Amino acid sequence: MDTDLLDPPVVHMPDFAPGEWLNTDRPLTRESLRGRVVLVDFWDYTCINCLRTLPYLTAWHERYAQRGLVVIGIHAPEFRFARSRAQVEQALVEHHIPYPILLDNEYANWDRFANRAWPTKYLIDHEGYIRYHSEGEGYYQETERAIQAALRLRDPHVPLPPIMSPLRPEDAPGAVCYRPTPELYAGYERGALGNAEGYAAGSPLVYEMPYHTERVERFFYAGGIWRAERESFAFAGQDGGRIILPYRAVSVNAVLSPSADPVEVALGLRPKDVPPLIEVWQDGEPLPPTHAGADIFYDRAGISAVLVERPRMYELIHNPGFEAHELELVFRAHGLALYAFTFTSCVVK
Repeated sequence: MDTDLLDPPVVHMPDFAPGEWLNTDRPLTRESLRGRVVLVDFWDYTCINCLRTLPYLTAWHERYAQRGLVVIGIHAPEFRFARSRAQVEQALVEHHIPYPILLDNEYANWDRFANRAWPTKYLIDHEGYIRYHSEGEGYYQETERAIQAALRLRDPHVPLPPIMSPLRPEDAPGAVCYRPTPELYAGYERGALGNAEGYAAGSPLVYEMPYHTERVERFFYAGGIWRAERESFAFAGQDGGRIILPYRAVSVNAVLSPSADPVEVALGLRPKDVPPLIEVWQDGEPLPPTHAGADIFYDRAGISAVLVERPRMYELIHNPGFEAHELELVFRAHGLALYAFTFTSCVVK
């Protein structure tokens, strides 16, 4: 039994703060869960590390729900639009999430668990003690061994399957993870805009794209008319706004929205005659299919692009290996908003 993976039974799991629950008929409580092993996952549907963890959580739910495990996701939104129940429900459908989800819009549960990062998993034994926790993605086999150890503490005779093989090649032993460009935020509160003009909070401003020799990694650069919001950088022209990002990574993801206004998004107030389209270029060329992310499509002229139909994370680039490039986004519709860039860096050698 891998009991060495479990922490001593010292800290009790806090009870859940009141909130909306999804995928369950009634709210779950600490008392109603007593006697079960519980895996709590703090996540956000725009977080790349969270999304990469979801297939493992779903697999553990399927493997162990009948053996005494309850998986619970606590959705703590990083951006205002992610406070919408409808947006989270759509994410549950897109990512095939079957287990209960608690909406933590006010971070009350985040504070009760003294949580610090997305994603973080907490394993609670059948007596209500927190016995294991893991921040970030990875450590999937160690986490599953801890789950099995907690289930055996509950029932020494419970039949358990072998530990799962990695669900992705880059999760397997021997994969190499390089240091990518760090996560970059677009809004003025935490933003990484590299233009000399800087942010003009709340007011449209014409930005001049710096020359290639002036653009460096760890920043993004803008050309055209843009409006800086606290969380986002929104295109305020009619067509042709440009964002350029020097980067090093395997994949590049962007959190994008049809609008920087969550009310406009909820009510679907975008113009119907202008598609929410962003062209995606790399090193001055359309993406070859070998470098296209999962959300890329090609128009009749062969231009690679993405349609931003709802606020979420979009995979724009997926290079064959860890590579250095310059990504260019050309915004073709007024109001489209950029929130963040995230990157992955692990490859199979």
